[in-house]
Amino acid sequence: MSKILVHTIVFSPDGVSTAYIYNDIALRLQQGGHEVIVLTTTPHFNVLPGNLKQQPLKRIFGGLWYESNYQGIHVIHVPQKKFKSTLLRLVGFLYWHLLSFIIALFIRKIDVILSPSPPLTLGMVNLAIGKLKGAKVVYNVQEIYPDLLIADGGLRSPLIINLLKRMERFVYNHSDAVTTIDEVFHATIATRFEDPSRLEIIPNFVDLDLYTESAPESAAQLDPLLFPPTEELKLMYAGNIGNAQDWKTFTLLAEQLLLHPIRFYVIGEGVDKEWLQQIIKEKKLTNVTVIPYQERELMPTIIAYADLHFIFMAPEVEGHGFPSKVYTLMACAKPMLVCSGKGTPIVHFLEEKDCSWIVAEKNIEKKINQLTKILLTIDREELKVKGRNGREQVIQHYSKEIVTEKYLQLVERLVS
Repeated sequence: MSKILVHTIVFSPDGVSTAYIYNDIALRLQQGGHEVIVLTTTPHFNVLPGNLKQQPLKRIFGGLWYESNYQGIHVIHVPQKKFKSTLLRLVGFLYWHLLSFIIALFIRKIDVILSPSPPLTLGMVNLAIGKLKGAKVVYNVQEIYPDLLIADGGLRSPLIINLLKRMERFVYNHSDAVTTIDEVFHATIATRFEDPSRLEIIPNFVDLDLYTESAPESAAQLDPLLFPPTEELKLMYAGNIGNAQDWKTFTLLAEQLLLHPIRFYVIGEGVDKEWLQQIIKEKKLTNVTVIPYQERELMPTIIAYADLHFIFMAPEVEGHGFPSKVYTLMACAKPMLVCSGKGTPIVHFLEEKDCSWIVAEKNIEKKINQLTKILLTIDREELKVKGRNGREQVIQHYSKEIVTEKYLQLVERLVS
């Protein structure tokens, strides 16, 4: 039996996609006969009281850190908060790195360390821990950094960019294995390796026990004030309301379709939520409903309520991220309306699967016209066919059981 340290910025009871992914990976490693310990933060993403009740945190040394139990897995939580102040966020970030490094040094006999990106700095911390503890290090690239920060416009300093690029290559070339989730990601970063054989693709996945093809009448379980029965074409986005999404295109489309029997639902939280609500108010977009974050267990029913789910990727970052909700929607047999450029990860993944409508146009006016034409001519039967196509793909290639087994095999290959 090997001891595996899962070192991640989010884990249960956080309610965010990377946390759900690593919850399932940790459980599969445990089921494979390994001892798993998780080193993470205190919950600070979409935290629901019910989740905290099921997994209560125990204060250690007056709150220096906390501990909890996730289905038999020991979880250590270093305090972390979403401060509004940039300085406080930086201090909290450094505190998490430093304290988690110190705590890891006191964990006996670590054989493998597994962690996701972002943050890139976590890879450096794990290399140091691995060197001191004699452990193998696996780095999982969920998003490409620093590329994403540069493309988003938030990082302009040549000095910092150069430093982060050097750090990225160092992490790639000194980790024992690096995994990434997509062929486009693989092609993008493979040239940054001295030995590309260290890099392999392990996609993200979905829990088919939770996300199922719900019957239409299941919508009766939902709050009718939020999700009223209607014959309108219902489009939905459920996830982080942040800068990875193209909200300008969305609001222009909603404005264009204001007088048509089409309703849009946006569900979730995020840094752009207040701005989006303000634009909706200013433009009097009565065909848009914004709803707070909902419990994960409700999501299959909420997903089933909509006819079509939209994902509009922001042009600045569309080449450096892949929304994991794609797998969830496919599992629920729901088709997608996607805006993203040619050759981007989401388009590369979906274009041959016949489970979505894809608009790759860059010109905003042409893009809105194409989206409008699709929505005004859409065939209800084709919605069902595309939805079933997506679910079949997930069953064959992207289930929790299939993909987490690949992580188990990778770990056992490293320690054997």
